[in-house]
Amino acid sequence: MLELTQVRLPNSDQSFDHRFTSGEICVVLGANLAGKTDLCRLIAGLPTRATGQVTLDGQDLAALPIRNRPVAMVYQAFINYPNLTVAENIASPMRARRQGREEIEAQVAELAAKLQIQDLLQRLPAELSGGQQQRLAIARALAKQARVLLLDEPLVNLDFKLREALEAELRTLLQASDTVVLYTASDPRDAFTLGDQVLLLDAGDKLQAGPPMDVYTTPANLPALQLLSDPRANLCTLDSQLSAIRPEHLRLDASADHQFTLTVTASETNGDETFVHGRLHTPDDHADDNQDWVVRTPGMPDITVGGDITISARHQDVHTFGAAG
Repeated sequence: MLELTQVRLPNSDQSFDHRFTSGEICVVLGANLAGKTDLCRLIAGLPTRATGQVTLDGQDLAALPIRNRPVAMVYQAFINYPNLTVAENIASPMRARRQGREEIEAQVAELAAKLQIQDLLQRLPAELSGGQQQRLAIARALAKQARVLLLDEPLVNLDFKLREALEAELRTLLQASDTVVLYTASDPRDAFTLGDQVLLLDAGDKLQAGPPMDVYTTPANLPALQLLSDPRANLCTLDSQLSAIRPEHLRLDASADHQFTLTVTASETNGDETFVHGRLHTPDDHADDNQDWVVRTPGMPDITVGGDITISARHQDVHTFGAAG
């Protein structure tokens, strides 16, 4: 169990407590400057403006020299030792622990196979692709046998298909581990792909935490809802209440509880799903005029740009957050 007590991140005047459980992946989700990297650096004992107490199974990590902390961190930049081969990079934490040669060789082979870089052991990092370099960085972090693994947006610089593949592999690789895993992200999809838990940060504040689907279905506030919305949720006023509806919860018909009229301004599709962009206008008090909305719908519906369409949402898919200002 990794516990944070009275942690204060930059850009916030509030502190928070949080517990991370061993054997679970917690996705720390937030936009840029939310405090994700500062949180990781605080746990790792690296220079940061963040403050607070960090304990692992009751032991205060501040009492340990940085080199002795059972923490490994992987950054979004490809940080490997450029003059060491892949095998030597993976072996470096084990050599620092003075493990025997045969044990090191066996563990290097095992980790390289898990990360699918077993055919690259004699190459230098400069000879690897971006995805291969990040696999190497992760393998070296795992070789440290740390109790806490910090993955600070490690796949953000990779192309989408490679990122998807590595996320699936990481999930399988870390699932059976007894390690505390923090995976920082700005993409809400990562919370559902990787996370057993999600911690939402906004400008240094803790918004909400819990299983991803629980947080998705019952957001504590509007910022929490928006962090787990892609694209961002559509805003309106319903019954004098500030309300939000996620794009995927809108229907291209009038069959649900709340109906709206949308003037279509654009339509984009990837074949599997379509994003309909439009300007909301209604003849009643159901919503505010002149709002830009997005509808995310399966398939390729026949939509005419410039025309008006009726859309609707079920009552249970409308989130309200107090009286509209």
